[in-house]
Amino acid sequence: MATTERVTEPVPIRPVRPVRRDPRLAAVALGYAVLQLCYAVAHMELGWDESVYLSQVDPHNPAAYFSAPRSRGVSFLVAPVLVVTSSTLALRLVLVLLSSATLYAAFKLWEPLLGRGRPALAALLFAGLWITVLSGPEVMPNLWVALAAVAAVGWFLRAHHGVTDRGTALAGVVVTLAAATLFRAHDGVWLALPLLAGCAAVRAWRRPGTVAAVLGGLALGGAQWAVEAYVRFDGIAHRLALSSDTEGGMGAHLGAGFRAAHRALNGPQLCRPCRIAGPPLTHSLWWLLLPAVTATACALALRARRRSGEGAAVTLLPVACALGLAAPYLLLLDYSAPRFLLPAYALLALPVAGLAARAVRSVRTAGRRHAVTALLCAVLVAHLSVQLEELRVNTADARDTAVRYRRAAEALRRLGIEPPCLVTGPRAQPIAYAAGCASAQTAGNNRSATTADIVRTSGYEPTAVLFDPRDGYLPSYARDWLPRPLPGTDWVAYVPWAPPGPPGQASRSSAARSLSTSR
Repeated sequence: MATTERVTEPVPIRPVRPVRRDPRLAAVALGYAVLQLCYAVAHMELGWDESVYLSQVDPHNPAAYFSAPRSRGVSFLVAPVLVVTSSTLALRLVLVLLSSATLYAAFKLWEPLLGRGRPALAALLFAGLWITVLSGPEVMPNLWVALAAVAAVGWFLRAHHGVTDRGTALAGVVVTLAAATLFRAHDGVWLALPLLAGCAAVRAWRRPGTVAAVLGGLALGGAQWAVEAYVRFDGIAHRLALSSDTEGGMGAHLGAGFRAAHRALNGPQLCRPCRIAGPPLTHSLWWLLLPAVTATACALALRARRRSGEGAAVTLLPVACALGLAAPYLLLLDYSAPRFLLPAYALLALPVAGLAARAVRSVRTAGRRHAVTALLCAVLVAHLSVQLEELRVNTADARDTAVRYRRAAEALRRLGIEPPCLVTGPRAQPIAYAAGCASAQTAGNNRSATTADIVRTSGYEPTAVLFDPRDGYLPSYARDWLPRPLPGTDWVAYVPWAPPGPPGQASRSSAARSLSTSR
């Protein structure tokens, strides 16, 4: 890659300091908040993964099983809100404010590096994506990794080009890289690798302080994940192996990963297995052209460095980090989700915005410059219109799915499944969280209990087995339980005929007797 080219001394970036306030980036952040409020907040219930992250710090509900690939950063982020209120709406509003403010702060760091206007355009390109808007008020880690990555690369460049006090900039690298790693440990590693490669390739970056800042941020953010690996998963190597198994076996899925990412570009939010048809060309053209646009920006940056000595790092390093963050999702997985590539989109928005500004600046006559500007604006408006339509569709889909979880939880409560209680079966985690129950699985990625554990618990706690007729599988111990349809859903809950007794009398349960005779 171009970023590994050895040079004697990097050409300093000429800082471009705004002489007056530029409201464009603030306007983008404000518009981002408004879009979230209009489309992604109202009547939006909690999704599956959100319930898992929230349950870890919710003082009023049992914690759901936390699988090996997950990291706890987003749980820590929302913990203060849950201490104050259990309102989903209040949680959404807080996340809207936080995500919009963080978007502004992350791209604001780039103004001395890129000049006025370009960071605002980059923020608009990123914030205008439907998955970025939908992720803002969600309790999910990918958006926060993306914004932390933008800030980390910005601080890294500012530390070496006379834009900011070096000590302050390196401290920024530590904090933002630690944040990215805390939100998603694997992404933190993939973000740090290009930064360390840059330290090895560029002599002026080959300083102990720079390397220490990158490694320190990685270690600080990954410490909790590493400790948990030894406490819960018998070490880091075993946790990584379990993570690979949970992801379906990470390996060389070169074509499959790229195809899955393209098919899932405009939803669903999780495409696993990803056997749907790809989006139409009009709704995916920007994604297919993104590699070519990025390569053009890199080529022009390298040519400008050779001709005029202008620094190319502000273009090449974000691209290198974006490729590093996208690599595991495009090359090592055979399924996809649109949120997986959010960090790559955020970083690539910077060189794309720079290329657009360069295209306008390269036209000498005022009339032609206005024409090029108008053309680019028309393309941008068309792109944002497509994203707005996809946002509407995917928000409605997410809302409908989450509403079914809530309806199922309400139906369980009407059946007497109230805390303390246990729910198992397909979709147990989100439904149990909505009902205030514990959840357990005896197989699959979220295996956390044995059949004997569930049967034993059913003897002294209200217990329900969720059954989806489309799956066609009902555990043997629940086949003589009472089936109860859950109105407003396609699911059925199986509950024991006999009411549960005290904990010491669990063997009185008909389910326990049934299992003991069958064994």
